[in-house]
Amino acid sequence: MALIEKMWMCFLVALFVVGSGLVLNSEEDRYTQKRNEMVQRQLASRGITEQRVLDAMKTVPRHLFVDSRYRNQAYADHPLPIDEGQTISQPYIVALMTQYIDLMRGEKVLEIGTGSGYQAAVLAQLTEEVYSIEIKENLAKKASATLQDLDYKSVQVKHGDGYFGWEEHAPFDAIIVTCAANHIPPPLLNQLKEGGKLIIPLGSTLYYQTLALVTKVKGKPEVKHVLGVRFVPMTGEAQKQ
Repeated sequence: MALIEKMWMCFLVALFVVGSGLVLNSEEDRYTQKRNEMVQRQLASRGITEQRVLDAMKTVPRHLFVDSRYRNQAYADHPLPIDEGQTISQPYIVALMTQYIDLMRGEKVLEIGTGSGYQAAVLAQLTEEVYSIEIKENLAKKASATLQDLDYKSVQVKHGDGYFGWEEHAPFDAIIVTCAANHIPPPLLNQLKEGGKLIIPLGSTLYYQTLALVTKVKGKPEVKHVLGVRFVPMTGEAQKQ
């Protein structure tokens, strides 16, 4: 009788393990499906044509970069709140900014405004050298931990004022600014390579901005306006200027 009971208990344990695995796989499959739908409906249909960017957006688990309360909305076509009064940009804007900087393997990119770490993870799908600065210490620590947990070990996160860039790792092939400023921070332009691209929301930090693509030509900025956007303001030194 004891042998039969042990066999029955082993069967129940095995059934529980298999069942748990099916639930986990089902959940991950659901998020994978949502990512694929996001790429097709929100990105490819709206002008995101660079396949490497589309593949990156398909790969990065956006739902793991948002609070568990918002995971069911992680792949929706709008921004979501994160800690410290900040936001994670809508998927289309993340993809659009990434496509415009035209990042290639082996190139070095600087992100200003780490936030949740999602944009940095997308960039890490495109190149091995990603540097990201976050002015809010708690966000920097949390994003760094999330990126490490998800094995994005090529991303280096620093707590600091992004207005001044990251001089020791300059020059950068591309710079992406995920917070609004009313001017291009001179240190960022200085740390951009000749011919490099910088994308930044420019304009009123209280209302709306224009997403601007800046190309460094003979040391000077050539600016192309992309579309109207609304980002949280760059804080720190940017607010003093």
